[in-house]
Amino acid sequence: MADDIETLKKLTDARQKIESELAKVIVGQKEIIEGLLISLLARGHCLLIGVPGLAKTLMISTLAQALDLSFSRIQFTPDLMPSDITGTEIIEEDRATGQKGFKFVRGPVFANIVLADEINRTPPKTQAALLQAMQEHQVSAGGTTHNLEEPFFVLATQNPIEQEGTYPLPEAQLDRFMFSLWVDYPSKEDELTMVKATTSDEVASIEPVLRGEEIIHLQDLIRRVPVSDHVVQYAVKLARRTRPEDPDAPDFASKWIRWGAGPRAGQYLILGAKARAALNGRPTPDIEDVNASAIAVLRHRLVLSFNAEAEGIDAFDVIDKLLAGDS
Repeated sequence: MADDIETLKKLTDARQKIESELAKVIVGQKEIIEGLLISLLARGHCLLIGVPGLAKTLMISTLAQALDLSFSRIQFTPDLMPSDITGTEIIEEDRATGQKGFKFVRGPVFANIVLADEINRTPPKTQAALLQAMQEHQVSAGGTTHNLEEPFFVLATQNPIEQEGTYPLPEAQLDRFMFSLWVDYPSKEDELTMVKATTSDEVASIEPVLRGEEIIHLQDLIRRVPVSDHVVQYAVKLARRTRPEDPDAPDFASKWIRWGAGPRAGQYLILGAKARAALNGRPTPDIEDVNASAIAVLRHRLVLSFNAEAEGIDAFDVIDKLLAGDS
């Protein structure tokens, strides 16, 4: 226990250093950076939604540098094949014996941090190849299973505006993502700072703060963080209140929600609360930590009804009413 408390202090210090390193390149976006760190520590994956030009790729590649992790970016296109992600087998000839055999060539998914850029632009078959790796941390090829290097963290991006020629992820696949983070436009002050910084000849040097083994140790620590029963009960009740058929569901749930969040939502609410508390140096999470993760966990797990769409109600509005305890 004493070792865990000391590790928590180191994590708090590391967070400040990571944010300082990212601030050399990324202006603002503190909530997004916190969400990325929380999901990484909780062994989750993130879906980033935002219009082009908001430095999503730069943010993720800079984070990989600060964590001293390998990084790969996959541009998802309609003609992308599963083997373009996972890898493929090629025929190789042994120059000494002349014998031929198959050799597996690893694809870009074999990295610690994988950016799936515009994941909804590729067909479901190719999407599924990545989602299988996310779930199992393994890739199968030619009857052989290849383990992915830990830590393994997938961040997928989607453009919320342009939907022509896209293949939206089904709800079952969206459920694989711990967080859905909305990357918004920067404030006026942040944008001024950004323009000044990116139009000069200065090149920022990012110093590694944590290593892969340290991150795995921190991920194990998050699992050991104790949680009070009333916090777990609150998280489970919050997830269940999104299901119209549940006895605890508010009246507006049956009006605005077609399908609510599954059990994985409750798990991620608790893991998100644990990681958030740990990042802030607290040994156990409270209900505020659950609420802080609620929008990112629930927004992509709710299927809204036609009534909600007709009334201009979105997932943000529904979650806000749930957190307010409205009936």
